[in-house]
Amino acid sequence: MTNAIRSHHTQDLDANADEVRPYRGRFAPSPTGPLHFGSLLCALASYLHAKQRNGEWLVRIEDIDTPRVEKDSPEKILSALQAHGLRWDLDIVFQSQRQHIYNTYLSKLEKANSLYACACTRSQIKLRSPSYDGYCRSAGLPFMGNSVRFIHTTNNSEFSDLFWGQQHINTSVAREDPVLRRADDIFCYHMAVVVDDIEQGITHIVRGGDLSEATPVQLSLYQALKEPTPRYMHIPMVVKRANVKLSKQRGAPAIDSTKAVDNLKLALAYLGMDRGAIAHLTTTAKILHWAIEHWQPKLMPKQSELLISIENDVYSAPQSM
Repeated sequence: MTNAIRSHHTQDLDANADEVRPYRGRFAPSPTGPLHFGSLLCALASYLHAKQRNGEWLVRIEDIDTPRVEKDSPEKILSALQAHGLRWDLDIVFQSQRQHIYNTYLSKLEKANSLYACACTRSQIKLRSPSYDGYCRSAGLPFMGNSVRFIHTTNNSEFSDLFWGQQHINTSVAREDPVLRRADDIFCYHMAVVVDDIEQGITHIVRGGDLSEATPVQLSLYQALKEPTPRYMHIPMVVKRANVKLSKQRGAPAIDSTKAVDNLKLALAYLGMDRGAIAHLTTTAKILHWAIEHWQPKLMPKQSELLISIENDVYSAPQSM
């Protein structure tokens, strides 16, 4: 295991949380390729956390960036989840069908004077600063034909993570004014994910640690929209080597759904659970039943990255694990 990061708190902070709304979690993959091991780990962690708390677990397909969607990828992802026994509650939501909802929320932010149009290209921004510098904030440009940015003035660099404890994220990306809608009218990740989580009543978000940096901006969007914020848990990120996230874009192989039992056992080991205790279990249903009962987030390795071995498109734990 590499890159150990210690937080102020190591206990399961959710144990003492004052929950007001019924628990509702979700798994929200982008269909840019089939399900890989890192995605399975996030799906499994979010599923176990929801089911142990008698909550609902939803699945949402984040296909808002339609040019990047791989054909048949949504169906392959859903089929893989089912093969591993991860059954969702309620209907599947597809972001590509929700443009009108995002526009409604964008109008709310516009009325609150929380938006401005930006004509800057990426190359122009890089010439001025490593991150966006608010260049167009007072330019008064029209929204049509330009990207639309959120005025990110609220300081949410500090937040409580259910696994890591109190977090402080003060990177330039976490502070800048994010684009909510591109010039080509495609809504961006921050806008779509916050609106969908509001609309679906999501109370808990369990996701990969690579998205921790997105949390300050998303908390600010909740506040600007005057909506209750969810609880966040960011689990260690699976990498094939240090600082190289396992991803579809980097050619991560699809998990083999015919080996769902073995995949679940490996994933549970990465989540800190006793692999020996489930060695005798031979069905996904029995494994998940055991895992729901024994799930403890505090058992996960206190590391930002978890190394995975891949040989001939087969995932395995490194010998050092």
